Amino acid sequence: MHNFDFVKPGTVADAAAALQGDEAQPLGGGQTLIPTMKQRLAAPETLVSLIGIAEMQGVCKTDAGELSIGGATTHATVEAEAASLFPGLAGLAGRIGDPAVRNRGTIGGSLANNDPAACYPAAALATGATIRTDKREIAADDYFQGMFTTALDEGEIIVEVRMPIPEKSNYQKFLQPASRFALTGVFVAKYADGVRVAVTGASEEGVFRWTEAEQALGSNFAADAISGLSVSADGMINDLHGTPEYRAHLVKVLTGRAVMAAA
Repeated sequence: MHNFDFVKPGTVADAAAALQGDEAQPLGGGQTLIPTMKQRLAAPETLVSLIGIAEMQGVCKTDAGELSIGGATTHATVEAEAASLFPGLAGLAGRIGDPAVRNRGTIGGSLANNDPAACYPAAALATGATIRTDKREIAADDYFQGMFTTALDEGEIIVEVRMPIPEKSNYQKFLQPASRFALTGVFVAKYADGVRVAVTGASEEGVFRWTEAEQALGSNFAADAISGLSVSADGMINDLHGTPEYRAHLVKVLTGRAVMAAA
């Protein structure tokens, strides 16, 4: 690992200022960045830690009926504090990695990295979340722009994630046992005005919405509603863990399971 400077600001403003320096990079829980640096695939001159910023911590329900989650909130905290407010999200957070990862990794770090097999992108897209940064607000439908690609500008910080709390929700993950990432994962969220279904781990383009299932489930929120649908294998990931056809099959199976569990 290369030498680097470490900065631990106490406010978002101080963190944003520190990130203006050359080769400075924000550090959340470090579950992706630190291993990357150890492999010498990244060599930032300065790491700006976000975990000590109080305004980026915690989970609460807003007056608008949304779940507000600080960008530096760990997965374990989301699991504990969202359990009564948004059990579908708490269940997702509780299955990320292992206890060590859940107690270090943060929701902001996960969304900023946008790994194609990460869990939080499915929740954010399925709920129509708003990602608030130190500069602006970005709708989830505009935020995710492909594998490891987001609408974030260089040095932009995810301060808060706001997710409208659904009437019913569930996340189903077929995990890759070694990494505990999603080989395929599906988050289903039912609202008064419709249903949203987001899929992670399957597509070469990263997280996406299965709109055909959304339309079918909007009329009949039951697993049978998608029985006549099929998912194309075009553009699905093909690796040693599963073929495109296998992942396409998993999308439908996991969607049905999520609907049954939510209902």
